[in-house]
Amino acid sequence: MPGVFLKDALVTLKESGVRITPQRHAILEYLITSHSHPTADEIYKALEEDFPNMSVATVYNNLRVFQNSGLVKELTYGDASSRFDFVTHDHYHIICDDCGKIVDFYHPGLEEVEHLAAHVTGFQVNSHRLEVYGTCPDCAAAKQTQAK
Repeated sequence: MPGVFLKDALVTLKESGVRITPQRHAILEYLITSHSHPTADEIYKALEEDFPNMSVATVYNNLRVFQNSGLVKELTYGDASSRFDFVTHDHYHIICDDCGKIVDFYHPGLEEVEHLAAHVTGFQVNSHRLEVYGTCPDCAAAKQTQAK
């Protein structure tokens, strides 16, 4: 499935007049295959061995190109580093309070929230964002181990 997403994303970029450089291709592929919602610095560190002349600025610039093309969303959760998410489908995030891990989940009933919000408030709803916070299984297990 990642191959299909990559192919479609490359077509979207080309149709937008964006030139596909080797670095751009690699950054996009990393975003599609990584489920960790990486920071720009994490992307840079993952790819620097294959692209020693690439800078963190190159990664940021490409992420902005992807955002402008609607392929990537920037996730800001109050900490210093933005994280980036390849847009495959509408989904939500659950975030670990301890380690910051972000995991995708989907719940179809939540789509009705926009309709209800519009109906109750009279707003024209453009989008919404839901964040759920808790402790991931790894951190919960570590806490139990420490408590013993």
